[in-house]
Amino acid sequence: MNRNLLESLARRLLSGEVSMDEFLGAAVRPGIADTGEAQVDLDRPRRCGFSEVVFAEGKTPDAMARIFDALLSEQVEVLATRVSREQAAALMEKFPAARYNPVGRTMRILGSGEWKTEEGREGEGGGKVTIVTAGTSDLPVAEEARETALWTGAKVALIQDVGVAGPHRLAANLPLLVDSDAVVVVAGMEGALPSVVGGHVACPVIAVPTSVGYGASFGGVAALLGMLNSCASNVTVVNIDAGFKGGYVAGLIAKNVARCRRAK
Repeated sequence: MNRNLLESLARRLLSGEVSMDEFLGAAVRPGIADTGEAQVDLDRPRRCGFSEVVFAEGKTPDAMARIFDALLSEQVEVLATRVSREQAAALMEKFPAARYNPVGRTMRILGSGEWKTEEGREGEGGGKVTIVTAGTSDLPVAEEARETALWTGAKVALIQDVGVAGPHRLAANLPLLVDSDAVVVVAGMEGALPSVVGGHVACPVIAVPTSVGYGASFGGVAALLGMLNSCASNVTVVNIDAGFKGGYVAGLIAKNVARCRRAK
C-alpha cells in the first residue's frame, strides 16, 4: 500500500474512525484493483519501482477511466501508451488535467501535486536520459520514449535527425550526450546509429528499431537485426517501435544511478 495512504488509514484507526478489522483488511489487501475489464496491479511500485502502465489499444475510454481511477487512488502518476485521438478526447472530459501527446500517443495524469518542469519532476527518480533519433520519421517512437522517461522522473533531452547519412550532425551534438546516465537511440532503415553512438558514450545505450524504411527493411526487422549484431559493447535492444520499453529501461537505469550518486 502507498505509504501516505497507510499513514492516513493508521490515523483513522487511532481516531476511532475505522475498526481494527477494517484497518487490517485494507492494510493486507492483495494489491489488486478489480475494475471489471482489468486486474490492476497496485503493488507494482513496491516491487518494480514504477506503477503499472496502461496499454490503450483495444480498451474503451470507460474501461481506461476505471483503470486510471484505480491508479490515481494510490497517488501515482498515470501513464497510458498507444492512446488514439478519439480515446484521448473522451478521457480528457473526465481528466481535464491530463497531458496528451498526439505524436507519441501517450497520456499522463498526475496522482498528486502539480506539474513541474517538462524535463522531469524534482525529487522523483532523477538521473538524465538522452533520446536520439536517426530521422524525423522516427519521432513518434522517440516521443513515446521521451514521455515514458519523463514519467519515471528522469530529466530528458531529445536530439533529432542525426542519422548516419550525415555523421557530422551527431558529432556536433556529442557534448549533449556525455553526461547522460542512459541513451535511447531510435532508428529505422539499417539501424546503424546505436553502434555509432555506443562508441562515443560511457553509459548504456538502448536501441529502439523502428518500422521506418523501404521494402527490404521488412517493417523494422532489418534495423532490429542490425542492432542485435552491434559491435558496440554497451548497446542493448528492445522490440520494433517499442519506444515505451526503451524509455522505461533508460528511466530505470537513470533512477538507480541517481540513487547511487545521492548515497555517496
